[in-house]
Amino acid sequence: MKEIKAFIKPKRVQVVVESLRDAGFESVTLSKGEGTGAHKNPDASPSLDFHFTDSPIVKLELVCQNEEVEKAVQLICGKAKTPKPGDGIIYVSEIDDAYRMKTGDSLKQ
Repeated sequence: MKEIKAFIKPKRVQVVVESLRDAGFESVTLSKGEGTGAHKNPDASPSLDFHFTDSPIVKLELVCQNEEVEKAVQLICGKAKTPKPGDGIIYVSEIDDAYRMKTGDSLKQ
């Protein structure tokens, strides 16, 4: 299994999540955050919590089977990109196993 973490612009979240759902990826976690990276957004504003200029970001997390990774990554890239720089980044990590809390059953196939 793989974990996909995608850091995307808030304005692209709805279309990305809807597209993932339509493609059969139903379990997605979203977290609001602030980030800084190589691209410096000229419209960025000072953070209320941190002492640097930042941009709002949404972290999308998704766990899927190995054979589904390419499909999910391509879908996220296709729906999250904009004509402007600084669209975000996607990380893919290995998951050794996952368990349902209620039953303790492994989700690994």
